[in-house]
Amino acid sequence: MTAVDFEKLFREFEEIKVGVVGDVMLDTYYWGKVERISPEAPVPVVSLDHKDYRIGGAGNVALNLASLGAVTSVISVTGEDDEAVLLKKMFAENKISIEFLLSSKKRVTTSKTRIISRNQQMMRLDNEITRDLEYEDENRLILAVQNYIAQESPQVIILEDYNKRILTELVIQKIISLCRVKNIITSVDPKRKNFFNYKGVDIFKPNLKEVREGLNLIDDKVDEGSLKKIHGLLHDKLEHRISFITLSEKGVFYQSGTEAGIIPSHIRSIADVSGAGDTVIAVASVVYAATKDKKLMAEMANIAGGLVCEEVGTAAIDKVKLLKECQQLIHV
Repeated sequence: MTAVDFEKLFREFEEIKVGVVGDVMLDTYYWGKVERISPEAPVPVVSLDHKDYRIGGAGNVALNLASLGAVTSVISVTGEDDEAVLLKKMFAENKISIEFLLSSKKRVTTSKTRIISRNQQMMRLDNEITRDLEYEDENRLILAVQNYIAQESPQVIILEDYNKRILTELVIQKIISLCRVKNIITSVDPKRKNFFNYKGVDIFKPNLKEVREGLNLIDDKVDEGSLKKIHGLLHDKLEHRISFITLSEKGVFYQSGTEAGIIPSHIRSIADVSGAGDTVIAVASVVYAATKDKKLMAEMANIAGGLVCEEVGTAAIDKVKLLKECQQLIHV
């Protein structure tokens, strides 16, 4: 096999169109210092320094794709609220298309507010709806995906499930069916509720904990033999093309047919693991779309996931850093 020209590959990302369908969120971070305990209750008093807003959930997957240079659209349903206005502004600032982003009076925009002191999370406040989309919004979303496919002819659609019920069973099945007809790659980052509804996807990317819970496994081995068995069990139910399982500090595992392997993680100074899965699915999807090379997909996504863990809070991948590390760490 010839050496990978990573600079050429990274330029090719700019030709790839990707749609992200799933639960978009607004992440708010309050940063401050803790110097005393409240006299009113046994809780720390946080003296706020500043706050910032970040794109979260499925939106963070879109942000990672845009950071890689891919032509990115986000397709979801938000509320009709201030959080949605702020999210749309941030999407536009990051060159993420919101042409197919819907709003509904029956939803609120999922938001998560984190209070952080000395790089440690003190508290998180969530505002969300976790019931399924109602029938009308469900069909509006499916139509939005149909219109997106017709107008943009994407190479990839990513289904990003944070269990906020944007991705209902009907939405999932319709999207996968549409993509199979149009020969569009589908990749999914699943959650427990819909775990086995993603039948026929190309890339199925759970973490090891989610797989064990989904399959009701108690075996705690993390070796190639046990992971191959997991792939077999998943394939019996999903008939998918590629299992891509993240193994936390142990790296990642991939299998398609008889091709399989564990890619070990690289030594990192871990600050925060939140959002790492978003980066992994984004990088894996564009690399696979560009190359169809499953091992290279796993190696590059593994590096990317480690890189974003060095940042506090959700953070998009730095394309320049990723390119440099791929050139240094991947030897074909």
